[in-house]
Amino acid sequence: MYNHSKLRQEFWTNFGQYMAPVISANGEKRNWINYKTGLRHVYFKMDAGRQGALIGIHLRHADLDERSRVYERFRSLKDLLEEMIGESWTWERSAVDENGQSYARIFTELKDRNIFHRDDWPEIISFFKSRMIALDLFWSQAKDILEA
Repeated sequence: MYNHSKLRQEFWTNFGQYMAPVISANGEKRNWINYKTGLRHVYFKMDAGRQGALIGIHLRHADLDERSRVYERFRSLKDLLEEMIGESWTWERSAVDENGQSYARIFTELKDRNIFHRDDWPEIISFFKSRMIALDLFWSQAKDILEA
């Protein structure tokens, strides 16, 4: 029987292989698992565990004022983001991670799926793939606005 860390690693390896042929919105090859936004402290994050899967935009600026400014810039693009993604996401100005660090996030979840059950992998992969491609499309149009 696999241990959980090996199963998790195998899931992400499979997801990376599945996404490898997908070209980004600007025509480049992309590392989809470790997506580089090009903006400091702005990350696209995917996570999966026993309770489900989550994908989102994490704003990790240590300075609360700067984080708030960037969050408000994202808020100004909410309609564009949700149009490109095709659904509404949850907006949290203030969240706290497992290490007690505060951050802001914009995210959605797939509940009641378990990364440790291989039968759930196709649904989790599909959940991540469609949203990551949509986030990339959004980013190709919004990055310059957010950098300003």
